[in-house]
Amino acid sequence: MDTLRILIIDDEPIVGKRLKPALEKNGYEVETFTTGREALTRFEEGKFDIVVTDIRMDEIDGIEVLKRALKIDPKTKVIIITGYATIEMAREALAKGAFDFISKPFKPDELREVILRAAEEIRK
Repeated sequence: MDTLRILIIDDEPIVGKRLKPALEKNGYEVETFTTGREALTRFEEGKFDIVVTDIRMDEIDGIEVLKRALKIDPKTKVIIITGYATIEMAREALAKGAFDFISKPFKPDELREVILRAAEEIRK
């Protein structure tokens, strides 16, 4: 299997800065963005297996990223992260095709576990 390509989108730069090295240690190829617009432009240029996106962002939010990413490549696994987790939000994200939902603050290991599950789904 090729190296998993992961796209991380969070309007707080620290999130990408923390997660990128943590995930690269596992051998993943990781790119980070702070806006949904930039990330989606990049997504259209090259395939990403997994998208990790914050739900609350200006202009293009995580739900919109989710919808557009799945439209471009339905096999992509989208993991939603948020500091404002509500059951309704989780339900909406999952109903629209998100693979999973993690509330902040979370440890890189928690995200790694979800990514491993997503990777297993992709490999099926």
